[in-house]
Amino acid sequence: MGTYQNDTVYLVLEDFGSLGQAYRETDPSQADRQTVLSNLLSGQYERPLRIVAFNTTEGWARDVTAEFANEVLGRDQDDLSPAARTFVEGARARQEVTAEGQCFRPSAGHPQKGLTVRIS
Repeated sequence: MGTYQNDTVYLVLEDFGSLGQAYRETDPSQADRQTVLSNLLSGQYERPLRIVAFNTTEGWARDVTAEFANEVLGRDQDDLSPAARTFVEGARARQEVTAEGQCFRPSAGHPQKGLTVRIS
């Protein structure tokens, strides 16, 4: 990923225990989907809670936690870090609690699963 304005950026919300939760500081060149997924799988995030994506050029932001959890589940489970396993378990538990509704992406004007928010 370059640092172009039209790139989609992925940020990880991490639990830092008694210090609280924060979005992990990320170099723009390391905020692409593949790098974040690779970091998740290898245990670079100790207690990841949520992953969000946004693209200011296209004008959207959304929670992609479930998408990442599904990608992790598609991998060889023997190669997963303990943090990646915990992330998937937490994402699956939240999916079970949350009723699956339909939201729409205002810029596209059509229903889609998940939450997409228009930003300006």
